[in-house]
Amino acid sequence: MFFGKLAGYPKLLVAGDASKIDIGTLVLGTICSIASGVPFPLIGILFGQLLDDFNAATCKTPDTTTGSGDQSDINGKILIIVYLAIAQFVLIYVHLSCWTLTGARLAQRLRERYLQNLLRQEPSFFDKLPPGEVASRLNGDIQAIRSGTSEKVGICISSLSFFVTAYVVAFIKDYRLAAMLVSLVPAYFLMSFVGSHYIEKYAGLMSDHAASAASIASEALSNIVVVQAFGANARLEKKFSESLEASKKQGLKKATAVGIQSGFLYFISYSANGLAFWQGSKRIADAIQDSSQGATVGSTFTVIFILVEATLLLSQVAPFLHLFTGAVASYEKLRGDIDRESLIDGTSLTGVRLPNVEAGFEFEDVSFTYPSRPEITVLDHFNLSIPANKHTAIVGLSGSGKSTIAGLATRFYDPTGGKILFGGHDLCRLNARDLRSFISLVQQEPSLLDRSLLENIAHGLISSSNPDHAHLKSIILGSQLADLAQDLREGEDLMLAAAKLGADVLEVVNLVQKAATLADADAFIVALQHGYGTTVGSSGRLISGGQKQRVALARALVKDPAVLILDEATASLDSRSEQRIQRAIANIASGRTVITIAHRLSTITTAENIVVMNKGVILEQGTHSELMARNGAYADLIGLQTLRSAGGKNASTLSIESAGKSDLASSTDLSIEGSSLSDETLHGNEKIEVSISHSPVAAPSEGEEPEPETPSKSLWTLIKGYAPATRPHLLIILVALLASSIVGGAFSAEAVIFGNTVGSLNPCKSVASILSRGSFFGLMFFVLALVEFFANLVSWTGFGWASEKIVYTVRVLSFRSLFEQDLHWHQSAGRTPAMLLSYITRDGDALAGLSGSIIGTLFSITINLIAAIILTHIIAWRIALVCLALVPLLLGAGLMELRVLGKFEERHENAYSQSIDIGVEAVTSIKTIAALSLEEQTLQTYRRSLKGPRDETFKVTLQASLWQATTYFLGNLVNALAYWWGAKQILAGNYTQTQFLIVVFSLLVSALLWSQMFALAPELSNARAAMARLLGLIELGSSKMQGHVHPPSLSDSSTESGLEAPSEKLPTNNSASSIQLNNVHFSYPARPDIKVLNGLSMDLRPGKFHAIVGPSGAGKSTIISLIERLYTPQSGTILIDGLNITTSRSVTFRDSIALVPQESVLFEGTISFNISLGARPTHAVTQHEIEEACKLANIHDTIAALPNGYDTLCGPNGNQFSGGQKQRLAIARALVRKPQVLILDESTSALDAESERLLQEGLDKAARGLFNVN
Repeated sequence: MFFGKLAGYPKLLVAGDASKIDIGTLVLGTICSIASGVPFPLIGILFGQLLDDFNAATCKTPDTTTGSGDQSDINGKILIIVYLAIAQFVLIYVHLSCWTLTGARLAQRLRERYLQNLLRQEPSFFDKLPPGEVASRLNGDIQAIRSGTSEKVGICISSLSFFVTAYVVAFIKDYRLAAMLVSLVPAYFLMSFVGSHYIEKYAGLMSDHAASAASIASEALSNIVVVQAFGANARLEKKFSESLEASKKQGLKKATAVGIQSGFLYFISYSANGLAFWQGSKRIADAIQDSSQGATVGSTFTVIFILVEATLLLSQVAPFLHLFTGAVASYEKLRGDIDRESLIDGTSLTGVRLPNVEAGFEFEDVSFTYPSRPEITVLDHFNLSIPANKHTAIVGLSGSGKSTIAGLATRFYDPTGGKILFGGHDLCRLNARDLRSFISLVQQEPSLLDRSLLENIAHGLISSSNPDHAHLKSIILGSQLADLAQDLREGEDLMLAAAKLGADVLEVVNLVQKAATLADADAFIVALQHGYGTTVGSSGRLISGGQKQRVALARALVKDPAVLILDEATASLDSRSEQRIQRAIANIASGRTVITIAHRLSTITTAENIVVMNKGVILEQGTHSELMARNGAYADLIGLQTLRSAGGKNASTLSIESAGKSDLASSTDLSIEGSSLSDETLHGNEKIEVSISHSPVAAPSEGEEPEPETPSKSLWTLIKGYAPATRPHLLIILVALLASSIVGGAFSAEAVIFGNTVGSLNPCKSVASILSRGSFFGLMFFVLALVEFFANLVSWTGFGWASEKIVYTVRVLSFRSLFEQDLHWHQSAGRTPAMLLSYITRDGDALAGLSGSIIGTLFSITINLIAAIILTHIIAWRIALVCLALVPLLLGAGLMELRVLGKFEERHENAYSQSIDIGVEAVTSIKTIAALSLEEQTLQTYRRSLKGPRDETFKVTLQASLWQATTYFLGNLVNALAYWWGAKQILAGNYTQTQFLIVVFSLLVSALLWSQMFALAPELSNARAAMARLLGLIELGSSKMQGHVHPPSLSDSSTESGLEAPSEKLPTNNSASSIQLNNVHFSYPARPDIKVLNGLSMDLRPGKFHAIVGPSGAGKSTIISLIERLYTPQSGTILIDGLNITTSRSVTFRDSIALVPQESVLFEGTISFNISLGARPTHAVTQHEIEEACKLANIHDTIAALPNGYDTLCGPNGNQFSGGQKQRLAIARALVRKPQVLILDESTSALDAESERLLQEGLDKAARGLFNVN
């Protein structure tokens, strides 16, 4: 299994349909990498010849010494070394550039292929795919692949080439000695393979758990309003930290595997050195005794020297091995999705394409279960005829299968039994995109993309089957509409700006305006400052629910579809808007098939066929008058809604319910003074309003630059900032530092042993002395091998353990800090949930890379450099002083590489964040993407977002590679200079050959390691920027502590605080709360030019039911936001029981308030977990309380019927439940809080009449049960 994965690495390098340029770059990089490993063994031959020259010079008698001749021979060889160094510089520069480009282009290809194939998948695939996992893949996994397929691959190939070439030269020079030393090579590679297997295994498990944590964070960030309103951040943090804890445990295992592998690799390398010197001393002794064997000290030295260097160089590849295995592990995660064949591919060209057909549907003996819940049958042998060009309405209780019919008709799903015919053709045989070109769908919870209103409505044209629209698709796929929207935001006139961009753009604008007018959306759009250029935010969060529904309806109407499916399409609209839209639909219904799914039965009385369903079965069907005459299920539903209407509560009203002793169904007059609300209601003047269900995410306004998340921080500031996080793990870190110091010092110890060994092998000495010293120093190398084994094991394991613990702390505190920020912070400076998620994913991964193996490697190399400088000055300061003159140049080249890469990351940080936003948004809105055939448009937008970094990659690669190649070149120059100057000193009698060799070898190793250290420059650059961002976020959280949640801090054990909410008795004061708004003025921070509330005053008396009604965008949800203090008014006061919440720092008043938002929000997890999120932060809710709340919300029986009951998983965004079921679960979550104030924001819009009646009875019970205690 492992070798199969190892064989998969070459496949990774060409993954994603590599082009000829990619293959050419890969081949050129490989050739140059191989070639760059050849010069150094050749230099080793010259070193051996130089040693023979030294020996010849030092063994001569004074009267035969010819210093000038010896120096001339030495100079000639050194000049050849310089020429080889220049050739090697060119080869290194080319292979570094090629491999860096290979990694960058591979990452780009896989990003696109991953997103492209995700967009091809059938919607059921996403029922179990959390959006946070997509962010984790596009962030962490792609970055891991890039790190493991870039310049380090070239360095490793070069090292392997060096290794092979060294053995070739060794066998040529002395095959007997080389044959003995090659025996250790299998052990080296076996340890590499076995260790890499376990590293890859644990890395894969880490990735899975990290993706789970990212999903939790993603959902929480996407629903920040609900999290803050319920104070649920502590409970979500606990779940988040549990996933991270599981990831950390695998990380500790991985660190141990890395430590064991590294220790054994160093042990084998140094053992090989000991064997080389022991056997080499024997070969030299034999050569001295019998010169006919042809072995000289120089040739034997060449073999020993290049093999010692080869094993040393190969051991230095160890820091890169886990990057390669990590890249393979990450690719395996991606490949499962990239290679997956879609069951219903909306981009495929296969399948039957229809001409213009009679657009009717026939459901014949259809059975269906959702793939994510196969044990529950939704439709069982279902039969239904939906005639073409007729209006068919489908009604029934929540969860009866109505929306399932819409999903099957649009081929989001295929039936598990039976068949569905469209125009007489089997739906499963049709091309999915072609089928959807005939259909427009308005979903129960409509989703808009983070574009302008113009672009969102125009998206409906992409899938149009109308041949008159074909020439417009290129306009929508391109950037013209985005450019037009930008012109509108800059103040240009819509028609004039469109005309400048061409006749096709103008035609698109005209179609968009016509559709918006039909959908009753044009009036509110043109009233906005930027009109059709207004950005709606992620999922349309910058406009109200009713406005979003009208934009979605306009998007459906713009292509003039043959089939129009309306799934609760007017549930969030006020009565006036609904009446206008119903008239518009009636006008356009002629000549097309209309399918309406509705709970509000007044909207479907004119339908030509009304189908009444319950539990996947048709109870009855007919016209309104026919069904009323039967006095059956339909008549009962009508009766329930009539009673509800007579009770004074309309489904379109927004209710603020203050629970008290009085019956919740009773109503009281509102005292409203000077309110712009009533003016808007009277005149129909809509204003933009943000839905309470979501946090708005605003792009920076005109001329506004996104504010930097954190100011630039110096390295010392970062070290001080992270010091508290290291304190709990100080012992581990100190031990690891000590071990790294030993690793770094061992290189200098090796230089001392090497110099003394070679010096003792001088032919001027006796054979007995050579054999004795050879055995002794061989033993010393073995002892050093044992020391290196334990030192590397402890260093790598220790730093790995400390890294996992520190990164765990930082990620948890980052999560906590994100949820300590107010809503204004979340919506400002272009922040989006995906961008904020990158703190946890991308920045966390970058920090983990730095604080783990890399920090140990850097420390040991630094210790080596310091030790080498001290040692060489002690041994031969004249030689050391001259050679070290090049060290500043070596350091400067490395720092320049870091600077180039750091500036590149800074310039394009926003581009990468934006691309993640697009990917996550596409997954969360996948049904919208599929229904509108927006797959290609989404991919084009994604590509455009990465155009900046993609275009600059080539230039930056050439610059960074130049500086990195320079470090290698300078290292070779240091050695050439050392030999030239050292030869002079030896010939002058200032130093012995042993002293010279210690200095040369010490400097050689230091230069080699220093050059390799800067191969880690990309990781260092990313990590430093990540450290600054994370530290700034955590410090921001500490300064903005709200309520009773423990503030984020890097101090000891701070991650444990706030995870478990302490259990305490509920307040005994259960009296209802009074709420007063006095002269409140408010504009949303994202739209400061639009006044939403203008001097509003309201007095909401305790113990009464209060209702606020008005058209969409009138400011109803805004009032709720202010009562929850999600926003603060620009002026005026808001009092709750006399407390002015606008000036209070505490938000504990939210403990007595429960919110049911307009769009029901559920989180991935069990039903019990979701309901428990509504409990007061200081209360440990019991299962009994959860079940009681569900009974009051009329959802308990539905849950009890599920196979897993309350342990049933809700799925990402609650997608395992229907809209009505999700709404009742949201109500149960609010009721479990036992609030003094219950706020219902269109909370029954997705409920059928029976469910709403039972809910009202539950609310009555809740009121009596809670407040009868006095």
